[in-house]
Amino acid sequence: MIWLMFLTLAVVFFIGFRVINSQTRRASRALTKRLNLEPVWVESLINLMGRTAGEEFVAYLARDTEAHLSNAASVLLIYQVFIVDESEENMAFWRDVLRKAYFPTEISSEHVRLALVFLRELEPDAQEMHAFRLRYNVRFSASEDLHCAEVSNVYSIHSCVNRH
Repeated sequence: MIWLMFLTLAVVFFIGFRVINSQTRRASRALTKRLNLEPVWVESLINLMGRTAGEEFVAYLARDTEAHLSNAASVLLIYQVFIVDESEENMAFWRDVLRKAYFPTEISSEHVRLALVFLRELEPDAQEMHAFRLRYNVRFSASEDLHCAEVSNVYSIHSCVNRH
C-alpha cells in the first residue's frame, strides 16, 4: 500500500514538473532545432537569466517568428562569447552555428540592447558589450571581405550576398 502512495506521488511530481516547464522546453526547442544544438545551451542561458528575464525570454521565443528567433540566437551568441568564453575558437564556433542556421552573423546595437535587457541580472557592462560588438564585427567582417574578394569560378548562393 505504501509503495502505491509513493508511486502516485512520483507520477504527480513528474507530470507537474513536465507541465510547469513545458513552455520553456517548447521555446528552447524552437531555437535549438533551428541552430542544430543541444537544448542544454539555451536552457542554461534561460536559467542564468533569472526568473523574470528568463520568463520574458521564453515569451519572446514563443512568438516563433523568424525575426524573434534571429534575435534570440544573437543573444545566445553574445552570452556564449561575451560572458562565458571570449576565445577565438569559441567566437568562430558560435559564428558558424549562426551562419549554418542562415541567421545574420553580425551583431547590431539592437542585439546588444536586447542582450542587456535579457541578461540584466548578470549585470553586464553596456560599454564593454558595445566594445565587444565592435571587436567581433571587425574581426569577422575582415575575413568575409577577404573571402568574397577571392577570385573563383564557384559561387555560393549564401556567401557574399551584398555584392551587387
